Amino acid sequence: MDQDFPLVCVGGSAGGLDAYVRLLRNLPPDLGIAIVIVNHLRKTATLLHEILPNYTRMPVTLITEGLHIKPDCVFIIPPQRDLHVLDGEFRLKPISKPRGWPDVITVFLRSMAQHWQGKLIAVIVSGFDGDVACIDYILSPEDIPGTIRKITSASSSGQPIQRS
Repeated sequence: MDQDFPLVCVGGSAGGLDAYVRLLRNLPPDLGIAIVIVNHLRKTATLLHEILPNYTRMPVTLITEGLHIKPDCVFIIPPQRDLHVLDGEFRLKPISKPRGWPDVITVFLRSMAQHWQGKLIAVIVSGFDGDVACIDYILSPEDIPGTIRKITSASSSGQPIQRS
């Protein structure tokens, strides 16, 4: 499976909708990246796959087992599932932490690091707990797309990435 494009995890809590909208409104649809929105939802069904197509020209898809990851698409985690990556596809498992604060973002970030051969970018737009233990940038949602563009173009050209 082709993994020669950046995979971007955009993690957030139930309050992340505004940030997702502001980010997607400013993200060009042809950057050659896959966006995966990993929202902390335990019991509530997500409607992000119905809401977010109004704010981007990229296709927005609710993730299903075995769905192939491709660039220039937005993928949404379903509720009550841990999300993994294997062989260029999404893998869904029952949520590993059914009580307390779910750690679906951490689970997905670990899986990305272990199984994605392309570039990786993690964006945390809202949340609590340890999801933001290591921060390179603090940005408004509108500024995130420009930084993603810089990171992907600098890493593909071999140039060092300037942190702010």
